Amino acid sequence: MAREGTPEDLVRAARVVGVTDERLLDAVRSIPRADFVPEHEMASAYWDTPVPLPHGQVTTQPSLIAMMISALGLTGDEQVLEVGTGYGWQTALLARLAAYVVSVELRPDLVDEARLRLAGHGVGNTEVVVGDGTLGVPSRAPYDAVIVCAAFPQVPEPLVEQLRTGGRLVQPIGPGGRERVELYERRAGGLVHRRTVTAARFVRLYGAHGYDDPPGRW
Repeated sequence: MAREGTPEDLVRAARVVGVTDERLLDAVRSIPRADFVPEHEMASAYWDTPVPLPHGQVTTQPSLIAMMISALGLTGDEQVLEVGTGYGWQTALLARLAAYVVSVELRPDLVDEARLRLAGHGVGNTEVVVGDGTLGVPSRAPYDAVIVCAAFPQVPEPLVEQLRTGGRLVQPIGPGGRERVELYERRAGGLVHRRTVTAARFVRLYGAHGYDDPPGRW
């Protein structure tokens, strides 16, 4: 029988891929991923692997989440936009590192799950909304950082417009299934590419500025 693992296994996996932010590593250690996955997947919560979610979605691999969050360089004062909530573990990590997190998720049942799980851990500095993530949440803009958890060949323009000058954005760029996670910075003239974070595989980004609405969305 495979060992179920512990939060410390996820911390070690994050260190292996180069994450050194101790605040982030402590959040990975102290926010139990097992409480943010479907009940039948809890045994694999502390493996450094994606976990299936409803609607054919999957969580992002924990070490990859840590790499993407680390690339944002959060210091604690930021307002962050997250595109793609899932069950909310990444949301909880962001909330530990930033002042406030607005997370937008296409599927209402996932929003319900994320809200329930975040509330169960007393994560209050978050707002999880149902919506098209490619449109962002303009009513809460501007944002100091944006993290996109699904793939598209370019960054949706509404997300660029809602990012504060000097802010950072991280997104997997590609067709879905074979991407490079890219880090950008918003300057006066638009986005400037800063570096490639890593190669990865992500589900597709759906919405008005992404791929067509998936069948069986609801």
